[in-house]
Amino acid sequence: MLPSQASDSSPSLTTPLSRRQWMALATSAALLPAAARAQGGAIKIVVPFAPGAGTDAVGRLMAQKLGEILGRNVVVENRTGASGAIGAQYVAQSAPDGNTLLLVAAPFTTVPAALPQAGYDPLGQFTPVGMIASGPLLWAVNKDLPVSNLKELIALARRQPGKLNYGSAGAGGINHLVLEQLKMKSGIFITHIPYRGIAPATLDMVSGQIEIITGTIPALAPYVRDGRIKALAVTSAGRSPALPEVPGMSESGLKGFNVLNYFGLVAPRGTPAELVQQLNAAIAKAVALPDVKERFAKDAIEAAVGTPAQLGSFLERDYRDWKAVVAAQQLKIEG
Repeated sequence: MLPSQASDSSPSLTTPLSRRQWMALATSAALLPAAARAQGGAIKIVVPFAPGAGTDAVGRLMAQKLGEILGRNVVVENRTGASGAIGAQYVAQSAPDGNTLLLVAAPFTTVPAALPQAGYDPLGQFTPVGMIASGPLLWAVNKDLPVSNLKELIALARRQPGKLNYGSAGAGGINHLVLEQLKMKSGIFITHIPYRGIAPATLDMVSGQIEIITGTIPALAPYVRDGRIKALAVTSAGRSPALPEVPGMSESGLKGFNVLNYFGLVAPRGTPAELVQQLNAAIAKAVALPDVKERFAKDAIEAAVGTPAQLGSFLERDYRDWKAVVAAQQLKIEG
C-alpha cells in the first residue's frame, strides 16, 4: 500500500474547500503516476498456458507468496493459445501500472525467434521484473536404442543420417529448438516429428515409435527409474542436482551448450522503475523461503534470483541465440 499522503496542512474532509484548493488537489492527483493510484487493486499474473501445467504451478506458487509478502491480492489469470503468444500479447497491451504481469518461460523467447508472426516483441514490449527459477531439460532415448550417452547417440546419428526420429512438444518450442541446436553444433541429421504436447511424444518413445526426446526432469524421471527409457544427458552445461548421476553437455563433449527452461516475471513496457524494484525485491524474498525451495527441488528447478537488468540480459541473449539457430538451420515454421 502507498503511505498516507495526508499532512497537518491538508484540508479536512469536513471543511468546505475553496476553488483554488480543489484545483490544487485535482492537479496533484493528475500528476501522480497511474501506478501509484492503482496500488490498492489486485496484481494479476497472466499465465499463458493451461491450468495444471508446470508453468501454471509456478505462477500460482508465486502469486500466493507475493501476495503474502506485498500484503496485496495477487491472482493468476490463464490466457492460453498460440504457444503462449496470446497471453504475451495481452500483457504487452496492458497498462504499465505494475498490476499486470506475465509469467514467462522458455516459449517466451523461442516462439518469436522461430515465428516472426508470433505477434509480440519479447524485448521491445516488456519491462523485465525478475527471474524466478530455472532448470535443464533431459535428453532421453528408447531403452532399446544401442547408446548409453550423448556421444554415442551423436556417433549413431552420423552413421545413420535421418534414420533416427526425435519427438517434440511442437514446432518452434524449446523441445524442438534444442534438437536443432544439437544438430547445428554436432553436424548430425535427426528427423524432427512435432507432437501436440510432450506427453504423446513420450508415450511414442516408450513404445518405440520414435527414438529420442527431451523433456523436463520430473516428466521423464519416472520412466528412467523404471527402465522404460534411458537418460543420456541434461541440456545444461553442468549436472543437475535433481539428477546428479546424469552428465551435462560439457561432459558430453559439447562445450558452450547450455539450454535452460526458465521462469520469470515481466511487465508491460513503461512500468515505473520504483514498482519494478518493489516487485523484484518481493520475488527475491519469495524464492528464498524454505517451502518454495522445497517445491522447486521437486520440480527439478532452482531459484535464480537477479536484478531486472540481469533478467533483461538473459532474455536478450536467449532470444538472440534461438534466432541464430533458426537462421542457421533455415527453419520455416508455420504459425
